Amino acid sequence: MIIASRKRKENVAEYILYMWQIEDLIRANNCDIELIDKNIIRKFNLPDDQRKEMKEWYESLIDMMRREGVTQSGHLQINKNILNQLVQLHQTLLADPSFPEYTAEFYKTLPFIVELRSKAGDNKSGEIETCFTALYGMLLMRLQQKEMTKETQEAIKQISRFISVLSRNFHLDEEDKLFKKEEQDK
Repeated sequence: MIIASRKRKENVAEYILYMWQIEDLIRANNCDIELIDKNIIRKFNLPDDQRKEMKEWYESLIDMMRREGVTQSGHLQINKNILNQLVQLHQTLLADPSFPEYTAEFYKTLPFIVELRSKAGDNKSGEIETCFTALYGMLLMRLQQKEMTKETQEAIKQISRFISVLSRNFHLDEEDKLFKKEEQDK
């Protein structure tokens, strides 16, 4: 909750990956708040008021996951909404000729995206979701201390670079600093 709030403000890409991890932690604890309290919350050694607040946060996430039918797989709508905002910004930046660096970074990444979608047999996920899925998969591989091929490392490096640029632009857009003032007045 505290970490999520900080990540949301500082780096939206890290926030999405963190929230996907939280969803998986909730699933790993059978959507049981008592198990989450024992296995996760208590390890933070928080004062009672903060511990209570964190427990309520997890309870609200569990409730949302149940209502949205994502207790086994999938993502919460709040996380999908942020991903959708990134997709919309991505499309806007690609269509705007005043962002050639962004477009170039995307086209450097596109072959990796196409290859990942092909290997996964995934025709439904968009480019941005595919990038996040790859980054999350890499995170899980690191947590499991699994080796990555040189090709996978190269792909992840480029995807990370691209998502970093998109994330930076997302935060600039939130601060109304991305698009030139003249363009906003049109």
